[in-house]
Amino acid sequence: MTPVWRRTLAVVAGFASVAILSVATDAAMHATGVFPPLPQDMTPALFAFAATYRAAFTVLGGAITTHLAREVSYRPAQILAGLGLLGGLAGVAVWFTQPNLGPLWYTLTIPLSAIPCTLAGAWAVLRGRLQHA
Repeated sequence: MTPVWRRTLAVVAGFASVAILSVATDAAMHATGVFPPLPQDMTPALFAFAATYRAAFTVLGGAITTHLAREVSYRPAQILAGLGLLGGLAGVAVWFTQPNLGPLWYTLTIPLSAIPCTLAGAWAVLRGRLQHA
């Protein structure tokens, strides 16, 4: 497999892992009663909890992307972080048309955490590779 394809598939895998883990955890939280049933509003503490696990999943996505790309480079994680930033900004734009989806501060956590969390995951993988090189 060429490096370009490996990098592309690594970014897709990282993005998919963050999206699937986030949606599945949201569904599990609603199903188990931790979050109220939709369309009931959540408390600020529950939104903070959701933002926290989403940030952790974003770190994991950066690590997955970097691991699968098999490079000693931040480039694949930077691409994933850019996609996360763009997706998060799209979510903010949607919030302005549908503010009943949750508080603005929660909506802003996604684009604001995309770059640092993704790169933190990449850093963890690259740090391990450099120590074992």
